[in-house]
Amino acid sequence: MPHPAMSPNHVAVITGGASGIGLAAAMRFASLGMRVCIADLGAERLAAAAERLATAAQGGAADIMTAAIDVSRFDDVAKLEASVQQRFGGTDILMNNAGIGPDSNSFGPLENWQRILAVNLFGVIHGTQAFAPHMAERGRPGLIINTGSKQGITTPPGNPAYNVSKAGVKALTEALQHELRNLPGCRISAHLMIPGHVFTGLTARGRTEKPPGAWTPEQTIDFMIERLDAGDFYILCPDNDVPRALDQRRMLWAIGDIVENRPALSRWHPDYAEAFARFVKEG
Repeated sequence: MPHPAMSPNHVAVITGGASGIGLAAAMRFASLGMRVCIADLGAERLAAAAERLATAAQGGAADIMTAAIDVSRFDDVAKLEASVQQRFGGTDILMNNAGIGPDSNSFGPLENWQRILAVNLFGVIHGTQAFAPHMAERGRPGLIINTGSKQGITTPPGNPAYNVSKAGVKALTEALQHELRNLPGCRISAHLMIPGHVFTGLTARGRTEKPPGAWTPEQTIDFMIERLDAGDFYILCPDNDVPRALDQRRMLWAIGDIVENRPALSRWHPDYAEAFARFVKEG
């Protein structure tokens, strides 16, 4: 059964909604007859996205709202929530999706760490604190979807600031769902979106054509909708290279580092390469 929050005339708010996964979600919600607000940076990008969304919305441009905000600033996000209430009467679906991924390592650059955590982690915290209480008070079925990452679970080498931010989103979303399900009368549920390899502006890194192993944002959102309808909390997306079974083995190995007292990130440690390969094959 479709989730009741995804109904005509209900309201979806998507941060990072001018492109990629966010825009694909906005297009899908608009096609379901929902009224949609996308929040992002860049007036031209927002205008172009709004034009596309108006073609999918049943009410055309009247059902589409845009907001130029920086999710790292709580005041911006609080003003967004108030503006959506004024325009559409409230929010039924919040998708905390805005994210960035500049390069980092454990020694810097410090400004990259600060910006990644401000957007990827505090952007979700700000969205939750600004929107969730009002969503719960309405007494309607609703969804809070936070975009995480497999890198926040297996924490591979390469960009620790990004990994830390997405590990924080995982922990935050788990805590949020626990609190929501124990809030009397609350009909809001939280969900952790865990994309696979998706070809977006964030992941393209100069490429203009989708790699064969990647999914499109639209495929990712189709999968997300299917799993939301099924009631999943962890929306673990495959892609054209990595099936769910392989993701599961990688995640089990990662937690096994603690249980088995192996070296940190042993999956990438030369002394454990054969053991990891056997572990994956056994699965």
